[in-house]
Amino acid sequence: MYQPSNVYFICGFAAIGGGLFGFDISSMSGVLGTQAYKRYFNNPVSTRQGGITASMPAGSLVGSLASSFIADEFSRKVALQFSCILWIIGSIVQCASQNVGMLCAGRVVSGLGVGIASSIVPVYMSEVAPKEIRGRVVSLHQWAITWGILIQFFIQYGAAQVGGGPDDPNQPEAAFRIPWGVQMVPGWILLIGLFFFPYSPRWLASKDRWEEAIRVLAQLHGDGDVNHPKVLAEYKEIEEALRFERDETVSNFKALVQPRIFRRVLLGMSIQMWSQLSGMNIMMYYIVYIMELAQIGSALSTASIQYVINVVLTLPCILFLDKFGRRPALILGAFFMMVFFFISGSLQAVYGMPNDGRGSSDITWIVPDNKLASAAIVAMSYLFVATYSTSWGPTSWTYPAEIFPSRVRAKAVSLSTASNWLWNMILAFAVPPLLWHINWKMYMIFAAFNGAACAHMALCAPETKGFTLEEMDDVFDSGRPAWRNLKKTSRIDALQKDIEMGNLKISAPLGGMVDAHEEEKYIR
Repeated sequence: MYQPSNVYFICGFAAIGGGLFGFDISSMSGVLGTQAYKRYFNNPVSTRQGGITASMPAGSLVGSLASSFIADEFSRKVALQFSCILWIIGSIVQCASQNVGMLCAGRVVSGLGVGIASSIVPVYMSEVAPKEIRGRVVSLHQWAITWGILIQFFIQYGAAQVGGGPDDPNQPEAAFRIPWGVQMVPGWILLIGLFFFPYSPRWLASKDRWEEAIRVLAQLHGDGDVNHPKVLAEYKEIEEALRFERDETVSNFKALVQPRIFRRVLLGMSIQMWSQLSGMNIMMYYIVYIMELAQIGSALSTASIQYVINVVLTLPCILFLDKFGRRPALILGAFFMMVFFFISGSLQAVYGMPNDGRGSSDITWIVPDNKLASAAIVAMSYLFVATYSTSWGPTSWTYPAEIFPSRVRAKAVSLSTASNWLWNMILAFAVPPLLWHINWKMYMIFAAFNGAACAHMALCAPETKGFTLEEMDDVFDSGRPAWRNLKKTSRIDALQKDIEMGNLKISAPLGGMVDAHEEEKYIR
């Protein structure tokens, strides 16, 4: 059976799983303003709409927690295929929804699939990619999320024009059923395509399927040559790491709470928490409400610009994250997001007023008759999204996926992603009532969250670029404060050089045989 060997193609295709996350985020934003949706579901606002939106991240929270058991037992690839099946079933139920209960049930099932995919896609990517481009290819997960958001929004935008348009009181139900049905297409593509893709070599190694693991490594990093120095060095690095972990004789769950690992678990969960508390959910789930508040142009048209910005400005981070580093992206991104939220909230406080009937019935605060202030509020929204896209968007997925040892990676990443979905669910439910009751003050709250995130990352997040997954123990266990980078040559580079010079003899583990002699300096 044909198997691709290009790492960019493999990770790019796996990133369709991130696209499902994007479809999820955008699954409500384009239909909220349509008369068909409001009429059919009895005009849900505030807590009722929050409950509908939060039902998917609630399912995703459960899916992310369950993901590691499937991924560790059956492989990362099979876990992703299972997530696709759940996504497709959930999409069918949503498309056929007859009431709010059925809609929420479909969103919960789809959410289970998204929760699994959002946890396992970064793990799979990090385990097949070489260290030199790991940040770049794992960032494709976030780029796929932005594409999913954009594509789903424009599908909804087009579907909203059916009948007499989104303001037609008799608009047909197709306005929301079409986008909820079409979203199952990427699930089918990923489900079928994954049959042709390789298993994670590190998962194969963890199951002692060394011959398969070395062949996948050779296919990905050595042009098919199992005796390529880079392949042999990577094999030896994985083998030594697994041996060290197994010698500890601690269960996977106990390993998670060991002090040296638990620190990383808390860091990974915190990064995903701060990613949600940055306020990006406001800009994606409920952007139509924000544009209605500003009273500048068509809410749907103005919002669409933001989705394009999200896609386009994720690309610079993909290209330069491995050069610029994870730490500066997290610190500077949080700082500038804080600034833009403070400015936006201040503008709304100074120039806004309670809705006196001139604004949409969906909102309680408007900025009337002041085009300059309204334009500035929209501009702050665009600048916020641009900052998130070039910093926290890709980095919040890359960092947690690379900092854990192989033995606990899937479980630890699932906990990190569960943190994302927990806060996603809370915010999806809480933001409509917050927008309804405290209006501009909500922006000040999220600005404060970004300030806290900036300080936390400056104090606790060490730089990880340039190190293999097996070298993360050196980064986190060095005893250095996070702001002092670890200066050392990558161990795998030294291994590869010694193999090339003939100083170290390692044979590919084919047929279950391993012939390796390594000097003491390489033994943990």
